[in-house]
Amino acid sequence: MVTLQLRQIRVPPGQRIILEDVSWQVFEAILKELGEHRGSRVAYSQGTLEIMAPLPEHEPSKVIIGDLVKALLDELDLNWESLGSTTFKRKDISAGIEPDDCFYIQNYKLMIGKDRIDLTVDPPPDLAIEIDVTSKTQISAYKALKVPEIWRYESKNLEISLLQGEQYVKSLISPTFPSFSITNLIPRFVEMARTTGMSSALKAFRQSVREQIQDSQGNRIEPPAR
Repeated sequence: MVTLQLRQIRVPPGQRIILEDVSWQVFEAILKELGEHRGSRVAYSQGTLEIMAPLPEHEPSKVIIGDLVKALLDELDLNWESLGSTTFKRKDISAGIEPDDCFYIQNYKLMIGKDRIDLTVDPPPDLAIEIDVTSKTQISAYKALKVPEIWRYESKNLEISLLQGEQYVKSLISPTFPSFSITNLIPRFVEMARTTGMSSALKAFRQSVREQIQDSQGNRIEPPAR
């Protein structure tokens, strides 16, 4: 049997490696050796470990989508906690994942001030976001951890997946933002950010959201007087 040290393995940007038959103890050791401040991301499910190195173009999409979500939450006056690319893992079900970004919205109160996440006690993120520039997101770990909603952005398209029972199903509507066409809205302003800059796109996005909110409020049908 050939044994390699982790420092001998190099993952070029835009590439990934998949390791089979990796025990939980080895997975934990690899996380520790990789450290928290690194460019690569990992996914682990039932003994299969995937190590990915995002391309440089992965980062702008990640940043602007996270900022758009925060802006939308703020305009809707919704409270939230963002845990970014935190490692979420559970030994008892042999699953671990590091999203590009994630948000606690319905369960935000439970996460305020949390330094350590224990998914045997704490809930998973309400919303996870993945930028599939480097590779397709493997959702088996998300399914095991029961993350209710995943957004995957790839090639100017946004796909929403909702956990229903034991499987993810595609949806045109986000239950987090049911009044907004997220699959159209987010890609539109991601592309605007590429051409006009992030700050301009964010300002235009906020204005668009405010107009839609005002329009929906103006079109409300008041109940008849009694």
